[in-house]
Amino acid sequence: QVQLVDSGGGLVQAGDSLKLSCSASGRTVSIYNMGWFRQAPGKEREFVAAIRWSGDWTSYADSVKGRFTISKDNAKKTVYLQMNSLKVDDAAVYHCAADPRGAGSFNSPYEYNYWGQGTRVIVSS
Repeated sequence: QVQLVDSGGGLVQAGDSLKLSCSASGRTVSIYNMGWFRQAPGKEREFVAAIRWSGDWTSYADSVKGRFTISKDNAKKTVYLQMNSLKVDDAAVYHCAADPRGAGSFNSPYEYNYWGQGTRVIVSS
């Protein structure tokens, strides 16, 4: 089992930056990929970014490419999402997630077994 606690959300203005954190505990050696997803009211959960737990590979949704950066500190068992130039459309509840297999589509929420509780990002215009 892996436990995830995400944090760092808040209210910001369009154009501002925010950094989310996701702390992992438990059987973290089993993690293959870590991902960030977001869900806005009335919308499906969508992929934001992913990172290989042991390695340098990363991937981003087109909507955030160039603005968001996913990173990790394996010693702290923490994954981060640096969000710059935030837009109103970025407002959502952001969840980190852990994929223990890496056998499927890293951008699909169904590949991830473990989820953080979510942290809300509100972007005002």
